[in-house]
Amino acid sequence: MGWRPSGGFSVRQRLTAAVALLSAAALLAVGATLYVIESRGVEQTIEDGIAQEVGELRRLQSEGIDPETGVRFESPDRLITFFLSRNLPEQSEMLWAFPEDGQPSFVGDPDARLSRSTQFPRLVEDLRESGGIRDLTIERNRYRIAVQPVVQGDQQAAFVITADVTGARAALRELMVTYVLLAALSVLLIAAIASWLAGRLLSPVTRLRDTAQSITEGDLSSRLEVTGNDDLTDLQRTFNAMLDRLQEAFASQRRLLDDAAHELRTPLTVLRGHLELVDPHDPQEVAVTRELLTDEIDRMSRLVSDLLLLAKAERPDFVRMETHDVAEVTLGALERAKGLADRSWVLDSVARTHQVLDAQRITQALLQLADNAVRHTAEGDEIAFGSRHDDGHLELWVRDTGSGVPEALQDRIFERFSQEEGAREGFGLGLSIVSVIAEAHHGRVVLDPGREHRGATFRLIIPGEGNV
Repeated sequence: MGWRPSGGFSVRQRLTAAVALLSAAALLAVGATLYVIESRGVEQTIEDGIAQEVGELRRLQSEGIDPETGVRFESPDRLITFFLSRNLPEQSEMLWAFPEDGQPSFVGDPDARLSRSTQFPRLVEDLRESGGIRDLTIERNRYRIAVQPVVQGDQQAAFVITADVTGARAALRELMVTYVLLAALSVLLIAAIASWLAGRLLSPVTRLRDTAQSITEGDLSSRLEVTGNDDLTDLQRTFNAMLDRLQEAFASQRRLLDDAAHELRTPLTVLRGHLELVDPHDPQEVAVTRELLTDEIDRMSRLVSDLLLLAKAERPDFVRMETHDVAEVTLGALERAKGLADRSWVLDSVARTHQVLDAQRITQALLQLADNAVRHTAEGDEIAFGSRHDDGHLELWVRDTGSGVPEALQDRIFERFSQEEGAREGFGLGLSIVSVIAEAHHGRVVLDPGREHRGATFRLIIPGEGNV
């Protein structure tokens, strides 16, 4: 199934093999347990049969009366012969009479092995007086042999029971052979079903792999068709969501690189043009060109710093969240902003609360808003800072009484490189930096809708779950 490491096995094959091995192990354990239990059952049945036959003979021997004549048995041979005439042996069992003199006789199915064996008569002779039960192997066939002495006066005979243990287990062996064949077929069937089921269950993963392989650097449009309602379905949705984020991130980076290339091309063109036209023998022209080039280099350095900051915003360590006093953060940002320009700096209000945030990044965002306000105000205009806790959110704002934001620019003011037509200062990245700082705090930055007074008000709105 699909791709797999060179020389290895696919997940489908490994799952199928695992299910087949587990099934085989389970069936083997069941078969072995069944064989042991049934084998012991066969042994116990033989033991019970021998005990029953011997017990009946002993009762007859203790009575000593021949039911046919009503008199005592005249000899042990007569007693055993009468007993054999009244009893039928079990399957794989033979009942023998070994008289004091003469050839032994038996009832039951003849067994050629016993008939031609020399070990069997010797064993009976060994136990004729003491009796007992022994195992005897004849031609790889195991027998259980029980000898019961019958004594009457000075006459002695032997009652013998032979049970073919190997023969009694023949049916069990046939049963086990049938079980093994059925178990093997079952394992094959289980493996086939497991392979089919694994293929169906892993088909979303296969589609995910194929989709991932089809994705190229320039095309992230491929998506998985979401089917089902299980963990793999969640994986498909997560993968599609990841592709959406990647596509948006790549598009954003592409726009950033395109815009950065465009913005850098202008100062580089300025640098090249002035270097080509400068007269090295004119000290005044060299000084003017030097000042102009230094200014352009400063602008490019600022652009690169802003771009690096925006790129770093994608990293998880962009913000370091700790609990801070919001009033201290607000006042600290205001004090730092006063050095930007000669403006009327005002504090509207402060939130008397603590909040989990990155104080340095929040200060950076407020100063960026203040710098933006400075560029759109004149000396003596008012720039105000403030913060408050309102409706479960923390708000921090910077407002000014400057020229305000043109209506045509309001919808895209937080986009990168968006700035007023004809603006010469900055690159249109300041508000983008403020926006990514707000987003890193799971918040947002907004421009207040049109107000009666002049100027603009930008607000950082941060969820207040961290207020303490």
